[in-house]
Amino acid sequence: MGELQYKRVLLKLSGEALAGEKHTGFDHQIVGQICEVIKTAVGMGVQVGVVIGGGNFWRGVKDGGGRMERTRADYMGMLATVMNSLMVADALGQHGVEARVQTAIHMVPIAEPYDRERAVRHLERGRVVLFACGSGCPYFSTDTAAALRAAEIGADVLLLAKNIDGVYSADPRQDPSAVRYETIGFDEVLAKRLQVMDSTATSLCMDNQIPVLVFALRDPENILRALRGEKIGTIVG
Repeated sequence: MGELQYKRVLLKLSGEALAGEKHTGFDHQIVGQICEVIKTAVGMGVQVGVVIGGGNFWRGVKDGGGRMERTRADYMGMLATVMNSLMVADALGQHGVEARVQTAIHMVPIAEPYDRERAVRHLERGRVVLFACGSGCPYFSTDTAAALRAAEIGADVLLLAKNIDGVYSADPRQDPSAVRYETIGFDEVLAKRLQVMDSTATSLCMDNQIPVLVFALRDPENILRALRGEKIGTIVG
C-alpha cells in the first residue's frame, strides 16, 4: 500500500455510474459502495469535492438531439446533476459522512449557492462538497465544471472515474490494437484528440497545472488505490 498522495481532490463521476446496469435512475447498491469508499477517503484525511454528471437522467446536447433549443436542453442536464448530488449527499449522510450540496444556480431551499470560500471551509472541516449544476452555463460540460471547481478549490488532482481503465491510443472497444498510456501530456491529448475530457476541460487543467488521473470506476476501491499512489489508470499532466 502506497502513502497518501493527495490531500484535496476533485472526484468526477458520471451519472451513468450511479445507475449501474439499469442505465437510468439509481442503483442504490452502487451508490452505497461509492459512498463507503468516499467515507474511507475522508477518514484517511482526504478533502473530497465531487462533481457528478446527469447522464442517468438527461444529457443536454445528446438527448435534446436538435429537437429542442440547446440552452434549455443544457439547463435540463443541470437539473439532473442536482438530483444526483442530492442522492449522493443523502447516501453519504446514511454512511455517517457530512456532505453539502452547492449549486451554480441558486436553489436556496434545497442547496447552498456555490461559494468558493465556503466550499473550502467545508472541505477543511471534513465535509464532502458536491458541486451541482455544472458551471451554471449552457454549452459547457460537467467535465469542464469539474476542471473549473478543481482549479477554484486548489485540488491536488482531478480524479476522473470512467467506464474505461485509462487513456488509450484509440477506442479499445473498436480497435483491439489500442495501447493504454500510463502517462501522457495534455498537449498530446489535445493534438491526438483523445477522448479523455472535452477540449475545454483539458485546456483548463493544462493551464492551471492540475493533473488528471483517469481510471475505471467498475471497482470503487480504485478511488482509494488512486489516493494511495498505486499504479492504476493513466496520469494526464
